[in-house]
Amino acid sequence: MPMYMLLLSDDPTEFTTMSPAELQDVLARYSSWSNSLAAQGKLRGGEKLRDEGGRILRKEGDKIVVRDGPYAEVREVVSGYFLIDAANYDEAEAIARTCPHAQSRGSMAIREIEPMN
Repeated sequence: MPMYMLLLSDDPTEFTTMSPAELQDVLARYSSWSNSLAAQGKLRGGEKLRDEGGRILRKEGDKIVVRDGPYAEVREVVSGYFLIDAANYDEAEAIARTCPHAQSRGSMAIREIEPMN
């Protein structure tokens, strides 16, 4: 069965105004959703990415340049991911629509994993 990556993006500064109880509610919704997918055998994995830090590598001329990132001026950054099994893009989209992230302020990209072996 094909595997898909759900790439979650949002503005991490939006969470700074939430109370601890609101943050716990958000975490509980994601946990419940991912546990439900795991019980269906559809979840391969997923993690939240740290709000701060990271590095960006880019070839410039004949050098590979490393810079800190993501940059503060970028409003929306990749904040996490889930790997799911789905028969096709339609099923992957149907699964993604049930994710708490789809109901929130961020956006989500759905990409099929292309096996390299």
